[in-house]
Amino acid sequence: MDRNHARARRRARTSGRAGGRRRWWSLLGFVTVVFCAAVIGGLGARDSSTVYAGLEQPAWAPPAGVFGPIWTVLYAMIAVSGWLIWRRGGFGPALWAWSAQLAFNAVWSPLFFGAGHYGLAFADIVLLWSAVGGTVLLSYPISRAAATLLLPYWAWVSYAALLNLAIWQLNA
Repeated sequence: MDRNHARARRRARTSGRAGGRRRWWSLLGFVTVVFCAAVIGGLGARDSSTVYAGLEQPAWAPPAGVFGPIWTVLYAMIAVSGWLIWRRGGFGPALWAWSAQLAFNAVWSPLFFGAGHYGLAFADIVLLWSAVGGTVLLSYPISRAAATLLLPYWAWVSYAALLNLAIWQLNA
């Protein structure tokens, strides 16, 4: 009996370590997916600083140097949020909404900076805003932390949508 009990404890310890490793690998997977979305957006907007500087902008537009640090933090929060949603809710509606917002996010920069389609980019950012909001609402019952991590992102997308609209109007 004691030998069986000791084996069971060893198995539990081993599976706990393996589960912990799998958990961190899955987080890395979410970081990778978010990084890929950022790269897609970046590739479609290689000269974004130059394009942004050449646009007629509202007085409240931030300098180009602000975007990189803000997006770095937001992307990290988006990845952790998706991971928390997946860990607690699996592949349900909240994770599908999270995936949709990431797709809209990846498309916005190529539309705005790469193609100069400010109106289409505005339509995309409205869909992005809606998808982020949907993700917040759907993830809240699953993981309050996941929903809370998306609030700064939702606020930033709100500001970016207003900026997109203003730039579209000023540069039409």
